[in-house]
Amino acid sequence: MTRAQRPPTKKRPANRAAPRPQPARGAAPRSARARVKGGRQPEVGTTFLRRSRFSGWAIVAVFAVIAMWLGVVQFIQAPGLSEKAASQRQVKEVLPAVRGSISDRGGQPIAFTMEAKSLTFQPVAERKRIQEKYDKEVEAKKQDSSADEPVTVDDRVQAIAKKISSVLGDKVSEEKLLEQLRGNDTFVYLARGVDPAKATEVTDEFEEVGTERESVRNYPGGSLAANIVGATGWDGKGLIGLESSLDSILAGTDGSMTYDRGSDGAVIPGSTREVHPAVDGGKVTLTLDNDVQFFVQQAVEQAKQKSGAKNVQAVVLDSKTGQVLAMGNDGTFNPQLGLDKNPKDARTGNLPVSTPFEPGSVNKLITAVAAIEGKKTRPDEVLQVPGQIRMSGVTVNDAWQHGVEPYTTTGVFGKSSNVGTLMLAQRVGEDAFADYVKKFGLGAATGVGLPGESGGSVPALNQWSGGTFANLPIGQGMSMTVLQMAGMYQAVANGGVRMPPRIIKGVDGAANPAPEPEPVRVMSPETARTVLDMFRAALQNDPTGIQQGTGAKGAVDGWQISGKTGTAQQVDPVTHAYSNSKYNITFAGVAPTDDPRFVVGLMMDAPTRSSDGTGGQSAAPLFHDISAFLLQKYGVPLSPPAPKLTLQAGK
Repeated sequence: MTRAQRPPTKKRPANRAAPRPQPARGAAPRSARARVKGGRQPEVGTTFLRRSRFSGWAIVAVFAVIAMWLGVVQFIQAPGLSEKAASQRQVKEVLPAVRGSISDRGGQPIAFTMEAKSLTFQPVAERKRIQEKYDKEVEAKKQDSSADEPVTVDDRVQAIAKKISSVLGDKVSEEKLLEQLRGNDTFVYLARGVDPAKATEVTDEFEEVGTERESVRNYPGGSLAANIVGATGWDGKGLIGLESSLDSILAGTDGSMTYDRGSDGAVIPGSTREVHPAVDGGKVTLTLDNDVQFFVQQAVEQAKQKSGAKNVQAVVLDSKTGQVLAMGNDGTFNPQLGLDKNPKDARTGNLPVSTPFEPGSVNKLITAVAAIEGKKTRPDEVLQVPGQIRMSGVTVNDAWQHGVEPYTTTGVFGKSSNVGTLMLAQRVGEDAFADYVKKFGLGAATGVGLPGESGGSVPALNQWSGGTFANLPIGQGMSMTVLQMAGMYQAVANGGVRMPPRIIKGVDGAANPAPEPEPVRVMSPETARTVLDMFRAALQNDPTGIQQGTGAKGAVDGWQISGKTGTAQQVDPVTHAYSNSKYNITFAGVAPTDDPRFVVGLMMDAPTRSSDGTGGQSAAPLFHDISAFLLQKYGVPLSPPAPKLTLQAGK
């Protein structure tokens, strides 16, 4: 190519900077070299130091925040957190008191408490755990065909129900258990009051079933004295009877203790503190005799069946102390079963103290005592007794038709003449009669120590109407309980001193005896002995019938017995007038007469036959059975022969 053919060289502009020299191979990058600015060389690492300072301050700030937070936690929140942690592991356990026992006068148990267990289950939670276990077993079976066959939830539930049902027998049904186990409740009681050994038999095989400690009230005699003692509820608290009225004594006071529990549920050693021992309930001793109580309950039940009465009641007292040896009525219940599992018609009340009635002729005792004490008559005085009497504006008849009969004062009561009794009552007078009613404790509760006691009903003297004094001496127009009725005869048997009846002998044994009741002098010892001997007439037997009393079937061979029969018209609930077909049949007596030991009071509500099923309406056979049992059980010596009493003169 010729020179002329070369392309012209491009001229660089005069003011354009020369190209920057490229750094030599291996030299540091330009950004890392110092730059000349204002003719001054900069320090190496300025940027690095600046970043280092920032990082340092950031770290300091972080540590400062952490330190502040630790300070807040340690010094401000520490007490609260410590308290919260302590509360999470702290357990306050109740130490239950053992309910006190109830026993008879000889220390034989009537009611006592023993430890038991309740079986519990958490249906929703436990079925979920069983399902999770089943799922794991299914996976294991896939990996190892020889592994056990997985157990389904329902299989496990059925196995639990079958086990509990077989261990507890009739106490709980398998169907009921399955209903609970399959339900959607978070917690259920499968069974309560289970023997600890049986509970362990279940829980050892089925860990899903839990237990809770509880106490079970036992009544070894079943229905023995049930109407007196009463019953407790599922929570162990008294519901009726002495179990209720003495609950503050029997229940005791629960204790407590505090301890710490680890995450595994175990008690942390050495953490137990604040231990307050439980104070067990007081032990109550009754005046009852279990043997006598059992016999009386059986006797009144049989009498009810044989007589056709609506109910039959009985009370036995110690003649010297007034203590109740037995008290019962028919149709009682069994507290061992629980109130809800007894028959609907079972009697849970205590009729001999809660149900007053018109007593009839047993009340003639008041007139007899008042007349003898006031020297208005003598036992052998002969009264010309007509078949009826007009008194206080009303006419009163004897129970049988007769003309004027020469009855002795003894015979008036032995043959239970209404007319003869009212003749003597007229001699006594209204004021004196009303005074003796009060002395005998009628119209007021006895304070025996039983709940629901009635005081009966006696009209005040200033409220007596025209016919009142014609009714009260023969036991109509007033009411009393069987216990009050027996208490009247106890006063005569005890030499004229009435001891208000009591059924609680003591609490916690002889160290805490029950207070003795205040005695009441009703009559002189001489009057008491005279009346007691007179009342042998009611049980006197005479083949001719002339000198025979109304309660001859109540006599017990070998012993002198005193007593009185009674028949009172019931008030018709429709007409509110006295019925001519329904009666209260009563009997009260003392055994033996020569050395009184026992007083027995009986009442039969509208019987159609005698208490032994024979014709007529009488409680005398029942009195005989109870008295004979008492005399033989206690080994009472036979009575000396007693002279025959004259009930009707001149025959």
